[in-house]
Amino acid sequence: MLRGLFVTGTDTGVGKTVAAAALLHRYHRLVPLRYWKPIQTGIEADDDTATVRQLAPGSVADALDEGVRLPRPVSPHLAAQLAGQPIDLGALIGLVTSRPGTERWIVEGAGGVLVPINGSDLMVDLMCELGLPVVVVARSSLGTINHTLLTLEGLRARAIRVVGVVMVGDKHSHNRTAIEHYGQVEVVGEIPRFDPLTADMLTAWASSEFDGDERLLEWLR
Repeated sequence: MLRGLFVTGTDTGVGKTVAAAALLHRYHRLVPLRYWKPIQTGIEADDDTATVRQLAPGSVADALDEGVRLPRPVSPHLAAQLAGQPIDLGALIGLVTSRPGTERWIVEGAGGVLVPINGSDLMVDLMCELGLPVVVVARSSLGTINHTLLTLEGLRARAIRVVGVVMVGDKHSHNRTAIEHYGQVEVVGEIPRFDPLTADMLTAWASSEFDGDERLLEWLR
């Protein structure tokens, strides 16, 4: 059985990659972790695996580079159509399930939960097949309550375990309280706006402010 965490988001560009790097910083000394981005679109201008290597260089030497890599910065199903490379969900899953069972993974999705992968599968179907508990990354700003609660509802409707929410941006205590109350979930971290964003700054934040009760650790062991 695959062990680790799947990092998804309420939308594209919400901060999933930074959250994934923060998880690596937070836990790589306690658990050997590997990072994997199964599907990457717009690869010529946006390589999340390379970004994670820059932000968490000491903990992602063994990042898995294999996966679907498509040039157009659009939804995976459309990027695959334009490239003439349909995405085979079974083959994609086989890249990671064939690895040793002792490995622990931080897997980052593309876009949000209901992003189409091909003519019949959505990102949530990949999540179901991998069977990993999920961390949801959300913006902290106006509109996040609705987007986050809809994401939580979509995951739970498919019996996917949600183990925490990470909010990205300026702190908004009322939004955090609402998400925790109505979503029946814990916000395990609030990532600020780093300017500039560096590995050292992310390390300092993750070690002092991310998942202080180590609630996510049980899913990585």
